[in-house]
Amino acid sequence: MSSAKTSADRLARLLNLVPYLLARPGIELVEAAADLGVSERQLREDLELLWVCGLPGYGPGDLIDMSFDGDRVTITYDAGIDRPLRLTPDEATALVVALRMLAETPGVADRDAIHRALTKIEQAAGEIDAPVAVRLPGNDDRLADLRSALERGNALRLSYYSAARDVSSERVVDPMRLLSVSGRSYLEAWCRSAGAVRMFRVDRIDALTELDERAAPPAEAQSGDVAEGVFQPDPDSPTVTLRVGRGGRWITEYYPCESVVEVTPEEWLVSLRVNDMDWARRLVLGLGPQVVVVAPAELAESVRDSAVEALAAYA
Repeated sequence: MSSAKTSADRLARLLNLVPYLLARPGIELVEAAADLGVSERQLREDLELLWVCGLPGYGPGDLIDMSFDGDRVTITYDAGIDRPLRLTPDEATALVVALRMLAETPGVADRDAIHRALTKIEQAAGEIDAPVAVRLPGNDDRLADLRSALERGNALRLSYYSAARDVSSERVVDPMRLLSVSGRSYLEAWCRSAGAVRMFRVDRIDALTELDERAAPPAEAQSGDVAEGVFQPDPDSPTVTLRVGRGGRWITEYYPCESVVEVTPEEWLVSLRVNDMDWARRLVLGLGPQVVVVAPAELAESVRDSAVEALAAYA
């Protein structure tokens, strides 16, 4: 028997022991051992351990106490262990939200077990008056369609808006999973047009059609690690260096950066990799006077040309 299992068994036995003894003051040790299914020696060892258990502080008046009369034992102070464990409203709500989110996530193996656990917690947490509704962020209808396609294992035709290139495109994808990152829902799928795994923001999918063919991501299609965020630049992508003012420093928290150097208290030199120079151009234009392009030169020229065109349109 493993030590982990032995420890778990003993913990369960100790938690049961106090209410058992409270209900039977003065019980003989041999009788208690028989009822609990342990040897008298093991019961004595458990009682010795209980003597040093109790409430934080662990001083007189905090620890479980008991009295012995020959081979009979009586609990004289239970340190609150007689009270059944109850979840606080906040704890119960947190568990309900987590379980409902898990139930909404596609690909979960035992959804029935989740619903059974959810039912038990909701029944036990009588303090929660208002129902808790949990949905993955995004269009509910779109999420339902994507979830159904994933569960049936079918390919999809998407009409998708790409913010990086400011264009909409049609593409056929092999869905892999739905996930929620930083408050947004994404479809991770093998894009047949790009020949690579792509993340599609659900709220940017303008239309979708479930195809009458099975999704078949190739062997090289591997789910990405989103622990550090959805956008992870390719190490071979070009590097952009910007001189950023105080009002533009937020980009260092929003985008992965190669380096951030404080030039002066008012200006930072920020380097980051970008997969699309047109996206970088629009980022710089959006920051306005808070940023100056240091490199590459072609990005600076592109930003200058766009600014000139915009001024000409106003003129």
